[in-house]
Amino acid sequence: MQLGSVPLLEGHRIFHSRDVDEARAYLGRKAFELDIKPSFARELDTRVNGVYLPGMWFGYFQYGAPVATRAVGREDYWLQWPIHGEMEVVAGSASSVICDTRRAAVLSPTHADFYLVRSSSRCARLCLSVTKACLIGQLAALLGELPTAPLEFAPTVDLTTGYGRSLARYVLVAVADLEQPGSMLWSPATMATFEQFIMTALLLSHPHNYSDALRRLEKQLAPRDVKRAVDYIEAHLEQAISVADLLRATGVAGRTLFMHFKTFKGVSPMRYLREARLRRARQELARAGPEANVTEVAMSLGFTHMGRFAVAYRRYFGESPSQTLGRKRALAKKPNLPNP
Repeated sequence: MQLGSVPLLEGHRIFHSRDVDEARAYLGRKAFELDIKPSFARELDTRVNGVYLPGMWFGYFQYGAPVATRAVGREDYWLQWPIHGEMEVVAGSASSVICDTRRAAVLSPTHADFYLVRSSSRCARLCLSVTKACLIGQLAALLGELPTAPLEFAPTVDLTTGYGRSLARYVLVAVADLEQPGSMLWSPATMATFEQFIMTALLLSHPHNYSDALRRLEKQLAPRDVKRAVDYIEAHLEQAISVADLLRATGVAGRTLFMHFKTFKGVSPMRYLREARLRRARQELARAGPEANVTEVAMSLGFTHMGRFAVAYRRYFGESPSQTLGRKRALAKKPNLPNP
């Protein structure tokens, strides 16, 4: 997806104003303070677009002028990625870091004054806000026990390589989905998959003060426990499935589950879930009645972007979903010939 100069996610507008007092009032209700020099007030163009998921907010911010915003009493974790311009982030008494289109900020609510963000003129950014309860719950699931100290991430992530590049691509796919007409129909399964990827990737791939503890978990996972996870996935394909659900089904720590699930199955649990949904879609299409269509089958299993569903389906099975469905219908229309 190419990022142009047009504001993203305009179909999901939450707030837009060029008035300083209106912008301050809105941000104040969200526990942020806005600071802008009077000489830049006429340039202000505050836009907040985005969507609310069960444990996360995902969206787009711009101010149109150089501003500083300070979080006041917030307890969520933020990933902020400038897609135009630069921003400076100051967390507590730590030294500042500069973020741009190649480097995102990861902000943790572990400092007394949380953080200050100074945005350059024309700066625009994508933002992910994860609630503290959800992220700590995910960490506890991966550790197999409740954390005893506050979770604090390294302040920046490189978006040009490794985990950071994968994260950037995944976020852009989500933006593309939300830009499509009807994107408000994201299913619970789609929202859960997005949240699970973001939280799990942050905790397993981005440095934080529990990274070493997660790496030390080497408990052996028996094939029967992998089977429990597989059985749970196969029985709940039409529902939202989280890592916590799989951990309850298997009774093992999350880091262990991810490591040994990949050992026995060759993929992560969430990748297996995606492929299992593709296999179920094929089964449904192969036995579908005359009134069925590809979109209904895909949507029922959490696939909301038909183009990407079709590409993944063809890559996995070597034919398009419509070809699978069409073959079934062709057989149904074939006349019954008398026995010779």
